[in-house]
Amino acid sequence: MLIQPYQLYVERTDKARNMARFYAMTIDLDLFGEVCLTRRWGRIGAYGQMKVQHFAGEQDAVAAFLGLLRQKRSRGYRLPASAARY
Repeated sequence: MLIQPYQLYVERTDKARNMARFYAMTIDLDLFGEVCLTRRWGRIGAYGQMKVQHFAGEQDAVAAFLGLLRQKRSRGYRLPASAARY
């Protein structure tokens, strides 16, 4: 059982370079009760690619989640403008 839900959706856009990317992450339990970090990324408006990682516990998944978040923020990914208002 997860202590709290983890979800993130960030975007990186640059009109000069025709860049419009998204990165989404969630931590969930699969059908067998294992903790999974699911990541999706690609061009905004497309389904993109997906990767699922399984972890022994929630702490390991949260550590990976936070590490990826730091990495994406350092590369310029931010919350979408519509979500930043709230």
